[in-house]
Amino acid sequence: MKPDVFVFSRLSDEHLAELKARYNVTVLDPKGDIEAQYAKALPTAKGMIGVGRKLGPTQLAQAKNLKVISSISVGYDNYDLPYLTKRGIMLTNTPDVLTETTADLGFTLLMSAARRVPELDAWTKNGNWQRTLSPDLFGVDIHHKTLGIVGMGRIGAAIARRGHFGFNMPVLYTANSPKPELEAELNARYCLLDTLLAQADFVVLVVPLGPQTRQLIGKAQLAQMKADAILINVARGAVVDEAALIESLQTQQIRAAGLDVYEREPLAESPLFALPNVVTLPHIGSATAQTRNAMARLAMDNFHQAMAGEKPQSLVNTELWS
Repeated sequence: MKPDVFVFSRLSDEHLAELKARYNVTVLDPKGDIEAQYAKALPTAKGMIGVGRKLGPTQLAQAKNLKVISSISVGYDNYDLPYLTKRGIMLTNTPDVLTETTADLGFTLLMSAARRVPELDAWTKNGNWQRTLSPDLFGVDIHHKTLGIVGMGRIGAAIARRGHFGFNMPVLYTANSPKPELEAELNARYCLLDTLLAQADFVVLVVPLGPQTRQLIGKAQLAQMKADAILINVARGAVVDEAALIESLQTQQIRAAGLDVYEREPLAESPLFALPNVVTLPHIGSATAQTRNAMARLAMDNFHQAMAGEKPQSLVNTELWS
């Protein structure tokens, strides 16, 4: 008899067919009664695969047979990891495959905010290009400016490489500990957050969300930044105090921001949308066809391995295996 599994977000027809060949599959209908579907599917489910939903004691109390949740994401702040570990439920994610794509997006935001691309695109399309551009619409240079990376993990290092090798940018970074190999490769300098904020022309946030990083950038930190500095967030929205950021942009305490993530998602309306000095994207860091397919493939592989009693290649709570 095939084991029961629960798919809690959209998967391609190809991946669904692959699952159905091995398991008895229930797929969540996002337009239906979510709690009722959980109540029906979870008591017998041995595995779950998907992304984008909070999963913890409230949602999983009935999931007595659950052995694995395979998340199609690199971040896992939606999942109550201590609870899953206590229950003996493996959590897997999809690191590495989205590193370069997310770094591309981070640098796209940096360049767009610096050169005011969305603002001037709208200005041009509205028929305003009837004269030479006046200085009040000028952007700022990127080359040779100081790039500050807050969180020098895989994605942070990939963004730093783009800045160092592509734009001759001096690199400052914060991390849990110094990274001598990256310092040698990128001529980067490890420093405290206060120093980075005071010296960087571009501050790029690439830290995971946790107790130590929630609202890491608030009113005090924004006040430490240069008046001409630009903040880029491709981490998680809650890493920034959004109200404080809005105020700093409204008063031009900092020059601009480029955001792919927000405290509330999806975001249908916000004071951010009325500000010309912020670029707002709908959390698309990994949103290319190639990368999303690679993420789903890795999540599927993790899932099959866990369901077969093997160690998944991207196990988050590794202590369960040891």
